[in-house]
Amino acid sequence: MSSPADLKYSKSHEWFRCEGNTITIGITKHAADELTDITFVEPKPVGTVISAGGAIGEVESVKTTSDVFSACGGTVVEVNVAAVADPSLVNSDPYGCGWLVKLAVADPTPLKDLLNAAAYDSANAGH
Repeated sequence: MSSPADLKYSKSHEWFRCEGNTITIGITKHAADELTDITFVEPKPVGTVISAGGAIGEVESVKTTSDVFSACGGTVVEVNVAAVADPSLVNSDPYGCGWLVKLAVADPTPLKDLLNAAAYDSANAGH
């Protein structure tokens, strides 16, 4: 499966959708598949200020607990309550209903340094 072309990707398997100064963040299908069954999602609450490279929350699976990071600094303006209530959404629809948080950012330019879909897929081929 190829990753959606309209997103940017980190090497630590987060995806970013930039719409103006709002960035939606989730984990990639590759990450969700590696974690297997995600059982718990705990995003930072609305109003939390996140620094660039800071954790926006964590996901827990039957295998491990993993922090989820942001490439940009900003303030959490929305959390995906559906994914908190039903963490399996992160496995079944990581790029749609399984998003984690939305950040209001002053400067989305750090996203330009992230991978595009082709580079992300190439880096994770065969893993």
